Amino acid sequence: MKKMTFYEELQWRGLVQDISSPDLIDKLNEGGLTFYIGTDPTADSMHIGHYSSFLISKRLAQHGHHPLLLVGGATGLIGDPKPDAERPMITKEEVDYNFQGLKAQAEKIFGFEVVNNWDWTKDINVIDFLRDYGKYFNVGYMLAKDKVKSRLESGITYAEFSYMILQALDFLYLYENRNCVLQVAGSDQWGNITSGIELIKKKIGKEAYGMVMPLVTDSTGKKFGKTEGNALWLDKNKTSSYELYQYLINLEDSMIIQYLKMLTFYTPEEIENIEKEHNEAPHLRIAHKALAKDIITGLHGEEEYEKAVKISEALFGGDLAGLSAEDIMVGMKQVPSVKLTENTKLIDLLVDNNICSSKREAREMLSSNAISLNNEKHTDENEVITKDMAIDKKVIIIKKGKKKQFIGIYE
Repeated sequence: MKKMTFYEELQWRGLVQDISSPDLIDKLNEGGLTFYIGTDPTADSMHIGHYSSFLISKRLAQHGHHPLLLVGGATGLIGDPKPDAERPMITKEEVDYNFQGLKAQAEKIFGFEVVNNWDWTKDINVIDFLRDYGKYFNVGYMLAKDKVKSRLESGITYAEFSYMILQALDFLYLYENRNCVLQVAGSDQWGNITSGIELIKKKIGKEAYGMVMPLVTDSTGKKFGKTEGNALWLDKNKTSSYELYQYLINLEDSMIIQYLKMLTFYTPEEIENIEKEHNEAPHLRIAHKALAKDIITGLHGEEEYEKAVKISEALFGGDLAGLSAEDIMVGMKQVPSVKLTENTKLIDLLVDNNICSSKREAREMLSSNAISLNNEKHTDENEVITKDMAIDKKVIIIKKGKKKQFIGIYE
């Protein structure tokens, strides 16, 4: 493969949707820019949807640029307009709590310096805001922005409408105080970024730059990381490494190579080799496993990745030896749990916990070898189930058929 410039590699990976000026290309290749990426503290952890945007920032840092992470202690109190409805407001106390969580997480995972826009907006009074910043924004210009335009029919509040000015103010402040000349974000932030570029140009006569990447989605346009309406959190106490592994290992085949390009640090040559092996034996899920290894190791470390693989292999028919009850309960916390009572007949365990709808169904399942406890088939409806059969005398993994799983727990 022909050696690429840094910018060419970003394009090859599908990480560039728009840049504000062709002049930015050489500057990106040369290194040395201070740039920022922002997020509002709507939760105390980032989720996997944030990961792609933060990863491009990490690539820039590795190429010699200087990242700042802006966590919006001020903008988080307002909320960036959603396409369909106003965001629920959260309290100052919630924002402060979430800020601390995001700050610690970003410093640990990405090594970014974290700044808070509350620090430079809290003392601006409303008259100064309108005179020093609002006067540079034409209402027609603001109404033409996609995020605002999409809300005009359903209605948009003045608070949300002002968000664009607040974000532009951030860019101006960081430009003047930190020599920050570039803002990086997902493509849904393009309107806010260009507003900041315009404010810097009009107010101080300087040139700033913006770059956005496509939002990472599946083949239907659904955002990467959305599963059953739940976010996959980067905090392993909210989303275990096992849960993240299961999500990644089951991604659709048609998108997996693109995900490797966008979401990992494998070289182009390594990705080409993985693609070749994947195409030769897709059932082995080589590309999916490579994706899971790079992401989970990057987030939580090698040990967490190995644990996720071990739990996954064990729970899907492998050897459960070496797994603790805690490993299983953490790894499978999204799996339905049932309470177990000592010395219960197997058929009663299945029916009383609604694993089977009736004794008739339970007998059918048992006679067809469709019930397993801790990966071992059980067929005797009168077998007495005891704590001695449980892992750490606490947990039994109950499987009904090939797909339905339950965690039985002795309290």
